Amino acid sequence: MDNRIDAIYGRQSIDKKDSISIESQFEFCRYELKGGEGKEYKDKGYSGKNIDRPDFQRLLGDIKAGLIKRVVVYKLDRISRSIVDFAKLMEIFKQYNVEFVSCTEKFDTSTPMGRAMLNICIVFAQLERESIQMRVTDAFYSRCAKGYYMRGRAAYGFDLEPIVMDGIKTKKLVENAEMDYVEMMFEMYAEPESSYGDITRYFTTQNILVYGKTLKRGFLGQLLRNPVYVQADMDIYEYFKAQGVKIESPPELFTGDYGCYLYQGREGEEPILVIAPHKGRIPSGLWLAVQRKLSQNTTFQNGRKCHNTWLAGKIKCGCCGYALTSQNAANGVTYLHCKQRSENKGCQGAGTLTKQVLEQAVYEELVKKMRVFQTLKGGKTASYNPKLTAARAALAKTESEIEKLLDTLSGANPTLLQYANSRIEELDGQRQAQAKLVADLTANSVSSSQVESISGYLRDWESVDFDDKRRVLDTLVSQVRATSEQVVIHWKL
Repeated sequence: MDNRIDAIYGRQSIDKKDSISIESQFEFCRYELKGGEGKEYKDKGYSGKNIDRPDFQRLLGDIKAGLIKRVVVYKLDRISRSIVDFAKLMEIFKQYNVEFVSCTEKFDTSTPMGRAMLNICIVFAQLERESIQMRVTDAFYSRCAKGYYMRGRAAYGFDLEPIVMDGIKTKKLVENAEMDYVEMMFEMYAEPESSYGDITRYFTTQNILVYGKTLKRGFLGQLLRNPVYVQADMDIYEYFKAQGVKIESPPELFTGDYGCYLYQGREGEEPILVIAPHKGRIPSGLWLAVQRKLSQNTTFQNGRKCHNTWLAGKIKCGCCGYALTSQNAANGVTYLHCKQRSENKGCQGAGTLTKQVLEQAVYEELVKKMRVFQTLKGGKTASYNPKLTAARAALAKTESEIEKLLDTLSGANPTLLQYANSRIEELDGQRQAQAKLVADLTANSVSSSQVESISGYLRDWESVDFDDKRRVLDTLVSQVRATSEQVVIHWKL
């Protein structure tokens, strides 16, 4: 005798007028049972895109325990909108001899035609799910482009205030008392000698908490890059335009009064920038100065301290472009070796190259460059150029991508090697063009006082400390490619 019971299952993703409630679904299912009883399983607030739902998993467990003889649902898509999931479920139902009944679509799953019709219906159910998903995505990006607030928690330093824009309810950011700390973070980081660590330590010693916790470097880095705080003017417009960001707001709205939202674009598309309805707090000059410093700091590898040579992070093998690493010999000489040759013999190497010889050669080139630069620049005073910040960011991104591709060459198959080499050549062409643009823009962006300061360091180089030498190098040089035969310097100016 079959003592198994009937089960009725209902699902509702959201409450809305045209959505049938779970109780209404159960009424249809009870009618199908013709007065019989059924054990109820229901999931409210869960999508049909997969079967990861609490009560549905409980139903599957009861099926596998041999307790269920029939599963009744109001409609096919209450079970799943996924073809793959539904096919697996039908296999489970068949394995445990469970009948499946849909109140609104009548199927006899014991016949080939019935199973075929069932599969056709689930195809359309998945099509409907993907159509809904596309409409939701389109609506999201449409609202993004109009400047609606489309995030969760407000950015640090803001509260959310309900407003109505173009007849649609949304939210607006309004400053709170914590915005003073935000401004402090920007001002502190803009100082030449300041770092993430300096700021986080200061906040800790002053017992200033962020969301009830101590300030972390990762959070600080994200905050400093967020344009929600900036007074968006034409400098900001030009900065993001140079980075290839899709700017939805017209240029005339970039008046320096309001902040802006930066949203991730659709898959494979560029990010979206739009003017926000809230007031900006951080002046564009300060915000761009911080972005400039952030882009320059990407040349230092993971923030690690270097002790062997002030050229660290800049010197690359002149043959393959991999980093040069240092090794101290017993005779007191520090030799520089190609990293790729050391790892897999994939490069012929940079030859016999010592730290002392390379440092002296680079120093002499620095002196020559500054002498020529001072002559060309004369006494001109330059203002900060936002295009330079964007160009440096683009250059840093390209160099980073080249580094990643070089790392993939180790042990790569011939097909991947061919692709990587082709891509590296393409990126290197971009890098050279970007480096030239940076050099051209820098010539009009380095102030006379900076030139004099660097020249002062170079005149008394032996007494300059290690960190200052690195700062001088980072200001002037993008990359040094060296072998025992030649040294090629890629300048930032």
